[in-house]
Amino acid sequence: MLDRKMKRRSLLLGLSAGLIGLGIPKSFASSSIARELPGERFLSMTSLHTNESCEVCFWKDGQFQEKEVKQLDSLLRDFRRNEATDMDKALYMQMALLQERLGGNVKFDIISGYRSPATNEMLRSKSGGVAKKSFHMTGQAIDLRVQGYDLAKVHRAALELKLGGVGYYPRSGFIHLDTARVRNWRGS
Repeated sequence: MLDRKMKRRSLLLGLSAGLIGLGIPKSFASSSIARELPGERFLSMTSLHTNESCEVCFWKDGQFQEKEVKQLDSLLRDFRRNEATDMDKALYMQMALLQERLGGNVKFDIISGYRSPATNEMLRSKSGGVAKKSFHMTGQAIDLRVQGYDLAKVHRAALELKLGGVGYYPRSGFIHLDTARVRNWRGS
């Protein structure tokens, strides 16, 4: 009986991860598979631009915790314009799975979360590395590093998840994660 339960949980976790990777993350929060993910998921992050931090349990008893998700959304706001959006909740689950892959609770340093179209265009005009239709503008992307972890190790762990886009920017010192289709690239 226990073996059957473990197999079912493994299957559900795999299916849920597959849903994220297939570009269905916006509906992930309401899927029946997502409701069956066991346990709690925590995230601890600091915005490097505002120096704000939060540590929250964003997932409990098969449900996203809306109050805590709003805290994360606020922390990931476009600090230049003080605008927030509803981030793709699958991005938070992707970060939690990356955290597990790295071996437990970690602290994420956030370089960029949500970007308003105006901010994205301003950054694009100053750099060739900013996409015109960036997933940051739809709340589906985040640029981060993990305190105390080698960037190359974080990059490898993110690639192993096979859950969306993974950009590696070693000279700039961050990893890009998004909830679009599975792909990867190297920037500067």
